[in-house]
Amino acid sequence: MRSAHKALLQPDMPHDASLIDAAVSLQRLTHPQDRAFRTLSGGGERQRVLLARALVQQPQVLVLDEPTNQLDIRYQLSLLRFVREIGVTVVGALHDLNLAAMFCDRLCLMDGGRIVAQGDADEVLTERRIADVFGIDALIQRHPRTGTV
Repeated sequence: MRSAHKALLQPDMPHDASLIDAAVSLQRLTHPQDRAFRTLSGGGERQRVLLARALVQQPQVLVLDEPTNQLDIRYQLSLLRFVREIGVTVVGALHDLNLAAMFCDRLCLMDGGRIVAQGDADEVLTERRIADVFGIDALIQRHPRTGTV
């Protein structure tokens, strides 16, 4: 599982096993090492196993493409809270504007492959810009608990 840190066919060492156990524990997974990937539940378990697998590599930057896809709201929030707290730079693609505003330090709004705006959620997610990019009439309000747009 830590092949990026090993020579060809080098076995796992005790340090590798402890990192794997920690990543599995952080994701609240129950012994995924003992199960075939195809037997894991479609969204929740598979997404969390893939994230644990990436974390075991001890990356400095983590690139996530739609990490909340196919997750119920509990796991979406849990995963994004976790990713915010792991101490690595995360570059991610999210289509859910509410989640992006809630969890991302900076946003980059794209339309047809071009950058329309980038910056803080307050700067990027405006009613006019959402109308221009998505063709919808949106109402932007601050969340009463989090203060995010």
